[in-house]
Amino acid sequence: MLSRNAVVVVMAFSLTLVASAEKKVKRSALPPAVEKTVQAQSQGATIKGISSETEDGVFEYEVEMTVNGHGRDIAIAKDGTLLEIEDEVAMNTLPAAVQSALTAKAAGAKITKVETITKKGKLVAYEAAALKGTKKGEIQVGPNGEKLAHEE
Repeated sequence: MLSRNAVVVVMAFSLTLVASAEKKVKRSALPPAVEKTVQAQSQGATIKGISSETEDGVFEYEVEMTVNGHGRDIAIAKDGTLLEIEDEVAMNTLPAAVQSALTAKAAGAKITKVETITKKGKLVAYEAAALKGTKKGEIQVGPNGEKLAHEE
């Protein structure tokens, strides 16, 4: 019998698969407003890829990059508005309450990566990639380690 946390991890992974219908985009094909945001947000970074997708009914461009050896993904609206920033962080740099909450939600799965999720300049969640055997999933907790009302 699966524990409730394992079901949440599996469901989160399943939802991630359904939501991902990314299409590769050439930088030269970006609208001017989006390119301006990419330039501003990628200073000192190496851009690894650009894609577009519709997430929760909203069309967005996603730019995957590396900054100082860490992953950073940004989501940008068609009009150039910065929607979201995901920054990779080390687990041991997180507040103790966040570390404890992620570990508990992982329910024995190995946490392989942790990211901050920032929207409108505000930290809204921490997201962790988890691996248990061959099963991958994602888990999220709030900025203070609390349960989220909905996934970010």
